[in-house]
Amino acid sequence: MAKTPVLTPRSDDFPRWYQELINKAELADNGPVRGTMVIRPYGYSLWERMQQEMDARIKRAGASNAYFPLLIPQSYLTKEAEHVEGFAPELAVVTHGGGKELDEPVVIRPTSETIINDYFAKWVQSYRDLPLLINQWANVVRWELRPRVFLRTTEFLWQEGHTAHATQEEARDYAALIHREVYAEFMENVLAMDVVPGRKTVRERFAGAINTLTLEGMMGDGKALQLGTSHELGQNFAKAFDIRYLSKDGRQEYVWQTSWGSTTRMVGALVMMHGDDDGLRVPPILAPIQVVVMAIKADDAVVAKVREIGERLTAAGVRARVDDRTDTPFGRRAVDWELKGVPVRIEVGPRDLDNGTAVLVRRHVGGKEPVAIEALSVLVPRALADDQALLLAQSRDRRRDRTVEVTTIEDAAAAAGTGWARIPWATLGPEGEARLAERGVSVRCLVAEDGSVPASDEQPGNIAIVARAY
Repeated sequence: MAKTPVLTPRSDDFPRWYQELINKAELADNGPVRGTMVIRPYGYSLWERMQQEMDARIKRAGASNAYFPLLIPQSYLTKEAEHVEGFAPELAVVTHGGGKELDEPVVIRPTSETIINDYFAKWVQSYRDLPLLINQWANVVRWELRPRVFLRTTEFLWQEGHTAHATQEEARDYAALIHREVYAEFMENVLAMDVVPGRKTVRERFAGAINTLTLEGMMGDGKALQLGTSHELGQNFAKAFDIRYLSKDGRQEYVWQTSWGSTTRMVGALVMMHGDDDGLRVPPILAPIQVVVMAIKADDAVVAKVREIGERLTAAGVRARVDDRTDTPFGRRAVDWELKGVPVRIEVGPRDLDNGTAVLVRRHVGGKEPVAIEALSVLVPRALADDQALLLAQSRDRRRDRTVEVTTIEDAAAAAGTGWARIPWATLGPEGEARLAERGVSVRCLVAEDGSVPASDEQPGNIAIVARAY
């Protein structure tokens, strides 16, 4: 008998499939204010794992965590003209507090460059204070006109790094370090996501930056999603906020800066890149629950064995969950775990117990097989490692198969209907980029001929990656 579909097939209606999966896998609900979201416990557990993995990498890069206020004086944002212009349409402004009109309106942070730089100006006095490397885990508000849960919400969670350096070269190298050793390494090796590292065009780069490095991923429907960015800010904010230091030779110099961030958008990317018609598929290294051990029936011996298996796996370093809720039908429980994308299920019933076996179910590759209970501590870690590699390989294959080489703007626009296009930047240029934008197609990034990140927009041989994007 064919399995009854729980979700709308992706091929029928990808946006509907996405929304149904967010709901049925219990990741999030819409919040009471348009554009906000309530992240449910399972969805938040995914974000917590992302935080833990990212935070360790950020600290290895030398940055320390701090926290800055949510409310920013509106006058701060006017100090850097390009920055305020870029964020003006998205600002949420507070004009009253404590029952009174405020002397100066305050802005709910859309990003923290301005308030952090106000304090950098106080903290940086000498070359001995540099580099200053700060990261913040926080929420931000950007008034979103077309919200979609996790992808574009009025309030979202993120980390934002802000640094100050003595020289332009140090700032450039640090922005590249974060881009490569924190973001790309995490996305590929933890999220199992194939990402393209590249350089944003002037049109697409961060407001107030002199260069933006990005990581772009292809989702299951062929559209692109920006997954993380690292910016060289030059001295724009340093001059606006008077962040200067006394150099070794006794001169007053402006610092050079970076900022960089990634958000809860990565949870949405996880859904759209790895999900299938049966639900989520969570990479084992990320998964809050790597294995669920299920009792099929309400049998005391079965329940005891399931708990014993759970303890053994936990002792072996596996994040295991025991499901002994035998008052809930087994089929319903199995579907729920499948929707949540737990990589491995171990199912035990009375007959299995008599045979000294359990049924090993692989969510990512499909299929099930009976295995000896005593072998689980060896078999499960091996299956998890294989599944991690499988998801990364599948995401790479998708991008390869749905990316085409083109030489005209018309062909680039057509290719963006089903996937990505690669076109020489010398052929496209800013004028061609503007023409594509009129059709809802954007240059996601520039890459060098060898796939590396180009040193400049005009480096000979640059290739533009063109796509429709979320």
